Amino acid sequence: QVQLVESGGGLVQAGGSLRLSCAASGRTFSSYAMGWFRQAPGKEREFVGRISMSGTSTHLTDSVKGRFTISRDNAKNTVYLQMNSLKPEDTAVYYCAASGTNYVSSPRYYNYWGQGTQVTVSS
Repeated sequence: QVQLVESGGGLVQAGGSLRLSCAASGRTFSSYAMGWFRQAPGKEREFVGRISMSGTSTHLTDSVKGRFTISRDNAKNTVYLQMNSLKPEDTAVYYCAASGTNYVSSPRYYNYWGQGTQVTVSS
């Protein structure tokens, strides 16, 4: 069982930055690949990026490449999403999730989810 708690969301102007954190409970954090997803009002939840269990492999969706980075600190049981050059279209609730399988992007492979944190980017 893994419990995930996101933090770091907020209101920011276009072009600004935010860093989201996701703290995980339990002693097996390094056994989980971690993903970030987002859901805007009226839209389906979409994949943002993922990081492997060891942290050596990351993958981001095309719309955020060059602006967002994912990292993790297994000693602190935390995964991060650094978001730079934010755009109004990045506005959404952002969720972190944990999967027992590396290198997967579909939500169906993620067994544990946080409650989400709101990111609002004003123009």
